[in-house]
Amino acid sequence: MFNDNTFAFLNELAQNNDREWFKANQTRYEENVRTPALNLIEAMAPGIHNLSPKLLAVAKKVGGSLMRVQRDTRFSHNKQPYKTNVGIQFRHFLGKDVHAPGLYLHLANDECFLGAGMWRPEGKALNAIRHCMDENPNAYKKALTTLTAAGFELTGESLQRPPRGYDKNHPLIEELKRKDFIAFKNFDRQIATSTDFSDWLLSQWQHTQPLMHYLCFALELDY
Repeated sequence: MFNDNTFAFLNELAQNNDREWFKANQTRYEENVRTPALNLIEAMAPGIHNLSPKLLAVAKKVGGSLMRVQRDTRFSHNKQPYKTNVGIQFRHFLGKDVHAPGLYLHLANDECFLGAGMWRPEGKALNAIRHCMDENPNAYKKALTTLTAAGFELTGESLQRPPRGYDKNHPLIEELKRKDFIAFKNFDRQIATSTDFSDWLLSQWQHTQPLMHYLCFALELDY
């Protein structure tokens, strides 16, 4: 699926990040980046659905699990038009309407990683997660233990002070301060070019399922 040509193209794109160059190299993008990504999504669909039938694995050029290569530059100081990474997301089917959990894959020359969970849940969802952690701490702690044992870590931003309504001495106060609930794990790019990459991804995401179940439980979402 992915190979060294994928990363070579991404490297050249980083050095020639303009529309004229991209248009001239559109065929290489299709052959070395988009087609392998769509093939991976299609191959992984049964395994993703085995993790949860509520997760979407859609191998479409636009509007599916493959994130678009074009950057949204409207509110950014960085006006480069293209992303220099491959981004794939397997989101909960309600993700368009609520800030729901999902799985994420990121491939780039400077960093390859996979993730699971929720990035920046909106206020109502965040409050629901915190309430669930307060009321049901053991399942959350077990999810963290599973993640740590598999080499994942929770990352993202946190509040400087305890959220309103929670004591600073709460046993899970550092977890309650979180604004993101993303399980994160780096990996070597050589894994991405191996023939068993899809199986490896599924085996890694298996370790994130207690967290995914917990977040969906907190948000009263089927998983």
